[in-house]
Amino acid sequence: MSAADVTTPSRRDGVPRPRRALPSTRLLRSELRLIGGRRRNQAGLAVLAVVPVIMAVAVKLSDPTPAGDGPDFFSSITANGLFVPLAALSVEIAMFLPLAMSMLAGDSIAGEANIGTLRYLLTVPVHRTRLLAVKYFSLCLGAIWGVCAVAIPGAVVGVALFGTGPMVTLSGDQIGFASALWRVVLVMLYLSAGLAALGAVGLFISTLTEQPIAAAIALMIFTIVSWIADSVPQLGWLHPWLVVDHWLAFGDLLRNPMAWGNVVQGLLVDGGYAAVFCLAAWARFSAKDITS
Repeated sequence: MSAADVTTPSRRDGVPRPRRALPSTRLLRSELRLIGGRRRNQAGLAVLAVVPVIMAVAVKLSDPTPAGDGPDFFSSITANGLFVPLAALSVEIAMFLPLAMSMLAGDSIAGEANIGTLRYLLTVPVHRTRLLAVKYFSLCLGAIWGVCAVAIPGAVVGVALFGTGPMVTLSGDQIGFASALWRVVLVMLYLSAGLAALGAVGLFISTLTEQPIAAAIALMIFTIVSWIADSVPQLGWLHPWLVVDHWLAFGDLLRNPMAWGNVVQGLLVDGGYAAVFCLAAWARFSAKDITS
């Protein structure tokens, strides 16, 4: 094979075939820099990270929890530091993490329209579908960032204060540190999927308004109403369809063996919310008259 054979592009009917350009990641990188560079987002991540630290220090300074109440996250913190991120996630998934996602989702489209950059983005040119896809992908990464901001500092301070003894699972037996660390990673991924589904709802809401605060408040109201409805026994028929219903099922990943039933159902609900509301956001955004 000659050098010409290597460097000459493939031909069809004697005409050089143009090489396909790789998809550009410039828009995604710009969006991630924008999200990571905002002071309020940095402050929000700091607040998320402080909570597990406060919890770990408070447990360290307090009297040990009496035995006999059964294995739970808080009473087990002193036995294994990896229970600190689990306890912090169980607390923050109810309010703080959804609030962080609400702020990100509210800024996704409505924030651009509010500061007058949405029209500029679409005249670069950037196709509306691509812009929406990049916005949602950045929200998914934001969900992972938020969960990591809770779990990683929690694990570091937990291990530093309480060590890495055997983890007592919710089934009552013990597993080693490596297996326990893998369970924590699975919990992080599972909760990130739930927040990403919530982000899809927020993305749709963000296409309905040009006020990011209004979109963020609307998504938080949606989350709070979902938690309230999930706690009403008379609405049991509705519970399996609520995005928040299976969030706390991450405890099944801490059994031995892991119970996947509720976790899979939760992932299916998350996928359904993501698909439905991303399609709704696309339908709304593709026909929206961009004025700012």
